[in-house]
This record gives sequence, structure tokens and C-alpha cells, in this order.
Amino acid sequence: MVRIYAFKDPLAENRMFLSRVVVVFIFIILLMFGLVARLIYLQITGHEHYSTMAKSNRIKSVPLPPTRGIIYDREGRVLAENTPSYSLELVPEQIKDLNSTLLRLQSLLNISDEKIAQFLKQKKRAKHFSSIPLLLRLTDEEVARFSVVRPHFPGVDVYARLVRHYPYDFLTAHVVGYVGRINEKELKNLPVSEYRGTHYVGKIGIEKFYERQLHGQTGYSEIETNAQGRAIKTISSSDPEPGANIYLTLDIDLQKTAYDALQGYKGAVVAIEIKTGDVLVFISRPGFDPNPFVYGISQKAYNALQLSEDRPLFNRALRGQYPPGSTIKPFIGLAGLEYNITEFQHNLYCPGFYQLPKFKHKYRDWKKWGHGLVDLNDAITQSCDVYFYDLARTLGIDRIHTFLQKFGFGEKTGIDLEGEKSGLLPSRAWKSKAKNLPWYPGETLITGIGQGFTQVTPLQLARATATLANQGKVVMPHLAASIINANYATTPQSESEKHITLQEKNLQDIVSAMINVVHGERGTARTLRAGINYVIAGKTGTAQVFTVKQEEKYKEEELDIKLRDHALFMSFAPANDPQIAVAVIVENGGHGGSVAAPIAGKIMKQFLMPHAGSEGEMAIAN
Repeated sequence: MVRIYAFKDPLAENRMFLSRVVVVFIFIILLMFGLVARLIYLQITGHEHYSTMAKSNRIKSVPLPPTRGIIYDREGRVLAENTPSYSLELVPEQIKDLNSTLLRLQSLLNISDEKIAQFLKQKKRAKHFSSIPLLLRLTDEEVARFSVVRPHFPGVDVYARLVRHYPYDFLTAHVVGYVGRINEKELKNLPVSEYRGTHYVGKIGIEKFYERQLHGQTGYSEIETNAQGRAIKTISSSDPEPGANIYLTLDIDLQKTAYDALQGYKGAVVAIEIKTGDVLVFISRPGFDPNPFVYGISQKAYNALQLSEDRPLFNRALRGQYPPGSTIKPFIGLAGLEYNITEFQHNLYCPGFYQLPKFKHKYRDWKKWGHGLVDLNDAITQSCDVYFYDLARTLGIDRIHTFLQKFGFGEKTGIDLEGEKSGLLPSRAWKSKAKNLPWYPGETLITGIGQGFTQVTPLQLARATATLANQGKVVMPHLAASIINANYATTPQSESEKHITLQEKNLQDIVSAMINVVHGERGTARTLRAGINYVIAGKTGTAQVFTVKQEEKYKEEELDIKLRDHALFMSFAPANDPQIAVAVIVENGGHGGSVAAPIAGKIMKQFLMPHAGSEGEMAIAN
């Protein structure tokens, strides 16, 4: 047997060993360079970034929500305030059996299932160690009842919070508005840094329009926390800046007078101080109590408001659009004078109806046996439809549209409220675009008496009345008189004022006819002159809710209330030195002279009687 022996090669083994040592050495060197480079990055290049991350893990920035600004009327009476309120709040982490605790609390304080469900919904979005409200607006009795058993409810306590309150509830709901919990849509549009820690935002009215000023500036507090996120101590803080206080032009006494005068009716009243544009009265009735919206109105209560036939949530003063009826006649008459279409003494015979040449259709006057021979003064004083049918036909829709537009009809007033409607001032172009139809001559006639397509808001009518009283000077209606903060006080600026060029004599003639509406023996609002020592210029209006056919008669007593005519009245006083303009619309009120005019009369009397006119002024009416 032959054996084969393998001989070792020491040189080869040494070379292999050395090569491995070199590779390992190079790898170690690379690792050292990598480690050094990483240390340089962490200590120098990335120091600020990682220092910030470490700090944010240890220090939390907690928002400090500001106190919302107060809203006052023109005399400094509070319309929206922050009142202390007690809330029952739970910290889920400190409660062993949450379900059992909720059941015991529900039995103790008569908490509804709906509020329990709301709490559980909030709990899902909150941290376990944060305090979550279960019941707001605790009464003194409820606080006392819970305080007795407080030791048996670990993790549950009563806290004092500031909540929004509206002391005049129904009177100011549509104009002041209210705040409510921020919803998801609003959250997307609000600045995140400013609304951290804020749960409420203005929903409608002044609360919404001036949200930025009322909210204030959020403060922040830096709090040191442990690994679980619980607060250990406060390191630093910056105080929040309270929201600005807003003084409105409203007079709450006049507001109450207007609201009470509308009792039993649906409608709106707007009163404007003529020389300034200050809105003194802004009423929509029926109203609603805004306070439940702050705390979270129940679905049942909200549905009752939303589904009510009276539509209490609808702002009639701002968004209600109505045919102006005969309140448009002074403007049509002025247009006739300005365009030299007619003269103030021009006579026309009214037989109780009007017919277009070559047409059989009769456009009826409200007085079926007619007014006889009338001039423009008589036509406005007695509200003769036939006179204005004829005048409108002669003017034509193009000139009517152009002239009425100067007084702001068909346009938003620009008041400091959101959601305003523009009404409708018809024209050939509008009808062609909206209905793809031509303009017919009969439509011009009914436009001349404020019927047909024409629609105005109570606010528009009040501004147009103020413009007429102001001799063509257009003022911007506004509600905010001043905005006052700790650092500043400002007066909101209106748009530049416009002026309608009008012949003084024409304007005086129209105003004298409007004076006769109230103070003349045959005026449609003559009952308004009793018990006053100043002169009122006004115009009544009755707007049809539905069209009466040619062969039918309008019998108010046989109609459902919803089908009865709307009652309107526009006025200003004193006539020789106008101070206040008032527009009233009463839905289904029937007659402007008997229903709407007395409401305006009460407001003007309350506003003017402390500044009663002279005997010389009374001579104008006589």
C-alpha cells in the first residue's frame, strides 16, 4: 500500500493571513470613519434638528384660548357676554369602570342618553388623561347634589368655564347671531395655530362676520412632560390676547319695540339713521333662542325649529325677498319727473282699471270703482294703480330698471352680515337670460306698481327710503359702530358714499306727496298722524301673494292666512330734517296702512318724541 503525503505551503498561508488582516483593518478603518462622520453630523450638522425633537418629546406647547370679546348695543348694554358656568367632566384614565360610572351619574343627575352618546364620541377623539365634559350648565342644585357624593366618583369633577350667553335671546338672534362648536368644514378654513384649544366659532350674524376680531389671539404655555405625556411643570408661557369688544349701532329698546309690535305676525323691520347709515333696528320675527346652540342643541329641538312652518331660523330682514307693492310708487313717480315723462300736476282719469291699446285685458286698480281724476300727488297719496300703470308704460322697463338701480334695488347693500340676498330688479336682459323669453308690455305695467318679478329685501327698502330722504345721498347700512381692544380702537370703514343727481323740485314734490300719505285727509296711512308733533313722509304697500284671475274677486276673509297679501310701509321723519328711515314688511298682514304703518309709527315715535318738532313743522301737514 502506497501512502501519499500533502506538504504545507507556509508562504501561501502567510499571504492569505496577511490579506485577511488587511481587509479587516480596512473595514475597521471604514467603520471608524463612518462613526466619526455620524458623530460630527449628530453633534454639529444635525444638532439643532435633534435638539428640537428631544425638546418636543419633553416639552409640550399647550394653547391658551383667549376670552371672546363682548358685544354691546349703542348705549353699552350687553348683547353677548361670557358667563361662568359649571360643567361636569371626566378623566377616563382615572376611572376603573367607565360604564358603571356613567350609569350612576346618569341616574344621579338625570342625564339623557343623547348626552351620554355625545360624551362617548368625544372620548374617542381625546387622550385618556384629558378632561372631557359630560354635562354643561350645571345648576346650583346639581352641583350640590354631586358634591355630596364626590368622593365616590374618582376621576369625575366639576369645573368652572366661561361660556357665551345672549341675554336678549329672541330679540337679537338674527343680528347678533351665536357661536357653536367648530365643525370639520370650518376647521379646514380656520388658522390652526389660532384655533388650537378653541372649541367655538361664530355661526351667523355679527358673531360670524367679526369672528377674527371677537376671537382674539391665542396664547401658549410650554409644559414639561414625562414619558407618558403628563404635565410635570410649566416652563414658560405667553398670555392670550382677549378678543375685541364690539359696540353696535343697534338700540335694544327700539329693537324690543319693533319685535313686540310684530307680535302675532311674521315679518321684518329695519330702521336706519339717515345721516350715518347706522342700523337702529334689525328685526326678523319669529325669532329663536340662540343660547341652546352654544351648549349643543338637541336634535329634537333643532328639528322643531327647522321644520316649523313659521321658519324662525330664516332671517327675513336680510334674506327675505318680497314684492315691494306700492312702496315702489314714489320712486317710479320720481323717475317720471326726472325723465320729463310727466309733471306733478298732470291729470289722468282712473276708472278702476287700465288697458293697453288694442288689448282687452284689464289691469285692475285696488279701488274697483276708481279714483276719478288724479295727479301724481293724488296717485301717491291714495296709491292709485292706474296712474302708475300709465306712467310705467310711458317710461318703459329700460328706464325703470336704470333709475331704480341707482337706489340700490336689485343689489346687496353691503351690510356687515353674511348671507344677504340681492332681491331682483327685472330687465329685458335678465328675463332673456333667466327664462329665455322676451319682455312683454304688460310686465312693465305691473313692475310700475311693485308686482311681477320685482323683489326687495326689507334692508334694501330701508336703504332706498333713507337715500330718498337724504336727497340722493347713498349711505352704507352698517351695524358695527366701534371695535375696541386693549391695544386699539377702530371704527369700521364703509365704502365710499355715492350721490344720485336729482332735481331738487322733483324730490320736494315726491316728499310732499309722501307727507300727504300720512297727514293728508285721504292718505292711506292717515291714522298714523295722531299723537305726534313731527311730520312723517311715508308710503303704504300691499303685495299680492298669488295672482287673482280677471273674473275673480279678492276676498281676504275667505282666504287662508298664508294666501293673504303682504303689508308694507316705508317712511322717514321728521320730513323737514330726516333722522330715521323705517321699512316694515308683515307677511300676510293684508293692508300696509292698518298693519305695517302702526309698527313703523311706534318706532319713530319712540326715537323722535324726546326731540319733538316745532309747531312750524306741523304747519307742513296742514
